[in-house]
Amino acid sequence: MAIRRLKAFFDLEASGGIVLALAAIAAMIIANTSLNTWYESFIHAPIAIQIGGFAIAKDAHHWINDGLMAVFFFLVGLELKREVLVGELSNLKQIVLPAGAALGGMIAPAIVYVAFNYHEPEFLKGWAIPTATDIAFALGILSLLGNRVPNSLKVFLVSIAIFDDIGAILIIALFYTSDLSLSSLAFAGLCLPFLYLLNRRNVTSITPYILIGVIMWIFVLKSGIHATLAGVVLALFIPMFDRTDPEHSPLEELEHDLQNTVSYGILPLFAFTNAGISLEGAGFAELFHSVPLGIAAGLFIGKQIGVMIMCWVIFKLNISTMPKGMNFKQIYGAALLCGVGFTMSLFIGGLAFGGDTPLFDERLGIIMGSIVSAIAGYFMLKVVLKDDVSVKSVDLTRH
Repeated sequence: MAIRRLKAFFDLEASGGIVLALAAIAAMIIANTSLNTWYESFIHAPIAIQIGGFAIAKDAHHWINDGLMAVFFFLVGLELKREVLVGELSNLKQIVLPAGAALGGMIAPAIVYVAFNYHEPEFLKGWAIPTATDIAFALGILSLLGNRVPNSLKVFLVSIAIFDDIGAILIIALFYTSDLSLSSLAFAGLCLPFLYLLNRRNVTSITPYILIGVIMWIFVLKSGIHATLAGVVLALFIPMFDRTDPEHSPLEELEHDLQNTVSYGILPLFAFTNAGISLEGAGFAELFHSVPLGIAAGLFIGKQIGVMIMCWVIFKLNISTMPKGMNFKQIYGAALLCGVGFTMSLFIGGLAFGGDTPLFDERLGIIMGSIVSAIAGYFMLKVVLKDDVSVKSVDLTRH
């Protein structure tokens, strides 16, 4: 019975988001109890890999953020490639609305954040933190509403999140890259022709791609560009189709194999090691500092404003039409859920500030903004979808 219940839980779309939330809550609790000493020892435990004179030495926290999260970005890259080739992003007409909504949902939060922090140039480094959307959390919340959610709304939210991920990848590459090592970057670039040849020769075994990808990841790590981007680049070379067997898709097979590992292993571990905020000694000055306030306001206020304005403009200019089965109220509910920035926001926050500032903790703003957005989005859609069901029921009785 217990095994059956556990399997039923993991079959739920919401389960990944629930596990992620539980990991973050556990980290918060542990960081504010006597176990905090153990927690700090765990995330700062030194781990080194050395071969001769070549060594990579980092603490556990950085291995998770730079290493395991490269697997997460690899999965994101696989999903992006699949969607562009055969999914929702393969049709230009279908991508205009979510692409525009995602763009608005990135610009407006950044503007809101800057409005809170324009007075201090050092704080402006965090402008991109509230631009992200956590698709695992957002879809988890949406799935809690059951089969009342129209499929078009799920597709709309997923498509926004995909473009949001593309934007986050570009932001990390362009704005959160330290001093470049051109020699390391050149060695990383030498991996690309080999990956291209594997793809062109229809090599469907994943092993050679992964071996070259690991080498590329090492050189990208040494180059100054964030190492997780190597995962995205590697994903672009994984073959979508097997030319000798049309029924076999190496990309979709790998994506399926990685899904549970990322959802129930890597992302919860990332949340656990990044969400442990100690509130000891924290007062109003820290809680209401302009950085966490700007992040929270960007996620909750900026996201919904940006998404709604862009959708309104797109409809007004007749660039796209309302997806079948949806209405503006549902779009507003989805816009609220876009304010759940958790995973990507934590990731960008670590790149921007890295916990080095004693005046504030940017993670407080991420958690506050994400929680408020999640609650508001859930109840908004609960009411809207209930009303839609009632209207449909009335229409059926009339007929």
